[in-house]
Amino acid sequence: MRSVLRHPARAALAGALAIAFSAILYRASDVSPETGAFFRCAYALPVLWVLVRFEERRLGPRPRQLRLTAWAAGAFFAADLLLWHHAIEAVGAGLATVLGNTQVVLVGLIAWVLFRERPGRAALLAIPIAMLGIVLISGALEEGAYGDNPPLGVVFGLLTAIAYSGFLLTLRHGAGDQRRVAGPLFDATLASMVLILPVGLASGDLDFMPGLESSLWLIVLALSSQVLGWLLITVSLPRLPAVGTSLILTLQPVATVALAAILLGENPSPLQLLGAGAILAGLVVASAGGRSRPLEPASGLT
Repeated sequence: MRSVLRHPARAALAGALAIAFSAILYRASDVSPETGAFFRCAYALPVLWVLVRFEERRLGPRPRQLRLTAWAAGAFFAADLLLWHHAIEAVGAGLATVLGNTQVVLVGLIAWVLFRERPGRAALLAIPIAMLGIVLISGALEEGAYGDNPPLGVVFGLLTAIAYSGFLLTLRHGAGDQRRVAGPLFDATLASMVLILPVGLASGDLDFMPGLESSLWLIVLALSSQVLGWLLITVSLPRLPAVGTSLILTLQPVATVALAAILLGENPSPLQLLGAGAILAGLVVASAGGRSRPLEPASGLT
């Protein structure tokens, strides 16, 4: 922890890289969206529980209001995971991750509507840039765009961003003691697992015995992204300048696009790649405006 506090930029970069592998590991597990979402949470809980015990020895039990807020945030995160996994199936790991990151733009709009927090000029400028990118990724301007169903992938990707925005705003407006990192993450992860369960049962797509190889991939996903990546980002980003934060967070979807091409053989069309670039440019413009940080107070992206 002391090393993270002394070198927050390095910790944030390591966290962003860990999260960049999320979509890759999910695809490698070769399971349904519901199965991947459920076990990503389930396999993370034992490690988070141990970390919570250490945290509460130092700070005491978590306040009840903080736990309730984390559970409410977990409901949004459950939707985020399910929608994002379906977006991956429809348009690929790289493009789905870029679409999910449009929360950096959407969170400002939602905060404006719900909390009267008027976005800055930079955030407003980012909206048309990101919208152009969304249109290009959808394949609306070409034939043969990459993905089984690019338009549906765009819909799922934008819904992912909305759910993730709800997750961030819920935590930000009820976070309480920001020294507590593991506790809120444990509660949100547990809530997500509990809420994913009935969805998976109702759809019939939740496999409780995904097989040894799939389980190993899901364990790596849970420990690398859900635990390590999120904890590093949660602790480090509030200690960085807003511009540095935006650049580090943009690294994550860029890295995922590159990793998906190298490891999964994904090959988006030139227009789709241009669209991804437009969205990423919009994210940099929006988050560099300085009004708010995308991952505050306690999380990282999918």
